Amino acid sequence: MAFAIRRIDRGGLKSALIRGTLGGASRAQLDAWTVQFVRTLLERGMYSDALDALGAHRRAGDLLVLLSASTDLYVVAIGQALGFSEVICTGVSWDGPQLVGRLTTANRRGAEKTRCLASLREAHGGMPITAYGNAASDLEHLRLADRGVLVNGSRRARRAAGAAGIECVRWR
Repeated sequence: MAFAIRRIDRGGLKSALIRGTLGGASRAQLDAWTVQFVRTLLERGMYSDALDALGAHRRAGDLLVLLSASTDLYVVAIGQALGFSEVICTGVSWDGPQLVGRLTTANRRGAEKTRCLASLREAHGGMPITAYGNAASDLEHLRLADRGVLVNGSRRARRAAGAAGIECVRWR
């Protein structure tokens, strides 16, 4: 309700949902769920075009960075399983072994994702950046990249991407 009446933003909503559904869960429980989720994702949930693009970047010697608005409850494990060098995602808080679920970072979405991309550019000496996104909220950081690619975007996102000169692709 607080999100609907604009008393909290998407980050606040994300935190409230995590606290309400997973708050108090143990690290061991969540680690076990993450292992199963990542295994299933890699076995059945990855687009072959995505794996091909990742392989091409790896063969080219590109620095692979996974930047996601999703949380570190599972994104770090996905990044490790896929061989990313660095993972930047939304952090959540713990009290010892128990999940609290409050965000420990800004929600890595929209303008915050753009800020992270600019920091990466600065940290890595201006090396060329190819960035992928799948939503209209990603267009800002895709514009900042040397090559921005909208993947499987909605009709509205594809229209906005086309107007901004951002490449649109359909992965299967």
